[in-house]
Amino acid sequence: MDIGVCVATHINDIDYVVRAEELGYSHAWLADSQMLWSDCYAGLALAAARTRRIHLGTGVAITGTRPAPNNASGIATINALAPGRTFFGVGAGNTAMRVMGLPPQRIAEFDRYLGTIGPLLRGEEAVFHHRGRELPIRHIMADKGFVNFDDPIPMYVSGFGPKSLGLAGKHGDGAVLALPPNPAVMENLWRRIEDGAANAGREIDRDAYYTTALTTMVVLDPGEAVDSPRVKAECGAMAMAAVHFAYDQFRNFGRKPTGYLAGIWDDYRAMIEAYPAERRHQRIHGGHNCWVLPEEERFLTPDILRATAMIGERDELIDRLAALAGAGLHQVMILPNYDTRFDVLERVARDIIPNV
Repeated sequence: MDIGVCVATHINDIDYVVRAEELGYSHAWLADSQMLWSDCYAGLALAAARTRRIHLGTGVAITGTRPAPNNASGIATINALAPGRTFFGVGAGNTAMRVMGLPPQRIAEFDRYLGTIGPLLRGEEAVFHHRGRELPIRHIMADKGFVNFDDPIPMYVSGFGPKSLGLAGKHGDGAVLALPPNPAVMENLWRRIEDGAANAGREIDRDAYYTTALTTMVVLDPGEAVDSPRVKAECGAMAMAAVHFAYDQFRNFGRKPTGYLAGIWDDYRAMIEAYPAERRHQRIHGGHNCWVLPEEERFLTPDILRATAMIGERDELIDRLAALAGAGLHQVMILPNYDTRFDVLERVARDIIPNV
């Protein structure tokens, strides 16, 4: 199994990607949320200039904030800098859109977007839908070195729900998934992907179709508690991002969470709903996947930490990764807390990467 890193794009933090390459990480996925982090394509350009082997791409590019021609040109520019190791991750924008008070792109719009950008990533002509018009477009100066379509740019479609998983099968060369807790869930994800492909007349080769799961990872010391201060400092931001997502689902669709969130839900709602409704979308995602705001520390329960990150002693994590690899998961990308990111990078490289 490959181990990659998902990066909260910071224009002055390219050393993190450089170190990931040195330590043997396979991919660096630079996140694309304009009102949270630096521009992902600027970060990718700098990373491309300072690396030689690690695969570089968007983790994931957002369809609701960038028209298809914009994203195609952006990633093809990176492919000119890092030929043969550039990929394009793409999603409808759960956080990137919601932090601006907007919903993610609807599934029909996402489907049409993917149908447009797929040919563009191959340097082909596509139909661009704009203000009721259907316009044939292509990059008309691709042969002058401005961009690179000669080296393939695989498209990995983010699919966290049944419909988006189907679109990943219909359009993608791979899929970006939520971490499956066990091989049985991974098999169910495969079925969703393959059903989407079959409905579009495609057939999926599981060995060639590349699957990646987003999570983070903490290697426990012997006897260390799952909610120790170090664990919270390394993966608490990922845990709270799951809580933020659940609240958006509740706020927009009335989906009240159960299971691992039930014990904190009323308390969390009372806290977040004390903020003015017209600006609450800014507060929900405070610290998103970087750090935990002080008033949210109390929500990092053992159940939430276990459910949202890979936490365990070395051999336990290796066994879990092996089981998921056997079920067809090709990569896990980790997104640790920002302040402890280098510590996590080094520990996972030492204890996990050589064994998977």
